[in-house]
Amino acid sequence: MSEHEMTDKEEIFSKVLRAGRRTYFFDVRATKADDYYLTITESKKFTENDGSYHFKKHKIYLYKEDFTDFLDILKEMTDYVIDQKGDEVISERHQKNFKKEGSEDAYSKEDDEDESSSSGKFTNIEFDDI
Repeated sequence: MSEHEMTDKEEIFSKVLRAGRRTYFFDVRATKADDYYLTITESKKFTENDGSYHFKKHKIYLYKEDFTDFLDILKEMTDYVIDQKGDEVISERHQKNFKKEGSEDAYSKEDDEDESSSSGKFTNIEFDDI
């Protein structure tokens, strides 16, 4: 069997999650014994000052015997993060006026509401207006 045929046989099912500069690839593959396992690959794009770019990739191999424990811990960890911080994204990248906690003018939702209602940069447009 050629290498190309072997590669085609190994890739059984795939899904892609694009998340900003990161892309996650979930691939079900086959072992030589024709059993299945999962690979999760994170690919992150890095852009250089000259406009060129490259990708860094990290891969996890997850075997069936570890699925239950892996999912249990993943669920526990994601639940913890949401319980502690909620599901709103808080970061400098996602909010231009974000300030680190403890600084004098820490970011708050009220800042966004005040800014959007008074800045004149935001216009409420209805579909009827178009």
